[in-house]
Amino acid sequence: MQKGQIFKIHSDFYYVNSKGKSYECKLREILKKQKQKVYVGDFVEFKDGAIEKILPRYNYISRPSVSNVDRVIIISAVKEPELSFSQLNRYIAFAKYHGIETVLCFNKNDLSNDDSTIEKVFSIYEPLGFDILFTSALEGDGVEEFKELLKGKTSVLCGASGVGKSSLINAICPGINIKTKNVSEKTQRGTHTTRHCEIIDIDNDSRIVDTPGFSNLKFDFLLPTRIDTLFDEIYKYKGQCKFQDCLHLTETGCAVKEHLGSCIDPTRYESYKEFVEEAREYKEKIKYQGIKTETSHKKINERTAAKISTRKRQSSRNTIKQNVYKDMENERTD
Repeated sequence: MQKGQIFKIHSDFYYVNSKGKSYECKLREILKKQKQKVYVGDFVEFKDGAIEKILPRYNYISRPSVSNVDRVIIISAVKEPELSFSQLNRYIAFAKYHGIETVLCFNKNDLSNDDSTIEKVFSIYEPLGFDILFTSALEGDGVEEFKELLKGKTSVLCGASGVGKSSLINAICPGINIKTKNVSEKTQRGTHTTRHCEIIDIDNDSRIVDTPGFSNLKFDFLLPTRIDTLFDEIYKYKGQCKFQDCLHLTETGCAVKEHLGSCIDPTRYESYKEFVEEAREYKEKIKYQGIKTETSHKKINERTAAKISTRKRQSSRNTIKQNVYKDMENERTD
């Protein structure tokens, strides 16, 4: 049995790197029946072109679907498309939820003649402890610093379409030639040039995970009372609020609102309120449906086996009952 790491998933094929060689593999049917999630970055055991086992992950991000990474580098554009602090806060909160170190990179710095955006970025995010880098893939500004940032790490790049992720990769690895497209003048949005996640080797000890652009992350999987844990500057005042379950919205005696504008930036607070509303959708859902989910596999003597679905188990029980009733009926007629 060989061991390796999935570096790309395309269609129904899984591309595995093992000892410097790449293998095109398929997933064993038993793993499909177990509905085990498979991410780029997963370490696996495989044999004869078939993945037999997904090895334990030390971390993962559900979107983009990547595992076993050292840090998330959030790429935003200073211009074209316009910098969205709401979208940036969404990416930051998502990385925070998964507990992965985050770096902020602002590309297309050459398109901005106004320093106010740069000043605003530093005033909001530097006090929160984020490493911040401004780059221009077109003119080469900050590219060496960006390359130095990647040293000895597996870094996943995430951000909306059109912010220049592919251009930055081309700038540090000229031989790769990843396709790029301009931002639409009409919609001011980028188009998807990267179609799937892929691990790219920069050098012997530095790797990046290129990901498709996306924007519709939602926090409809958390309870509203958990959203403040994603904002360090909000969470640190939680214990000072009058009510233990304070949502920091309209409650009296809220310490968070008392520090709004001085210690908490209004754009960050607006994002917080937006995420709370999304989380309320989740709260309404579980109020009536519950949150218990049934796993698709189970452990038997250190071996993973697929479980029979609830529907099939019920069908089987019904069949047993019908057979019992038939036996009883036969006994009466005899």
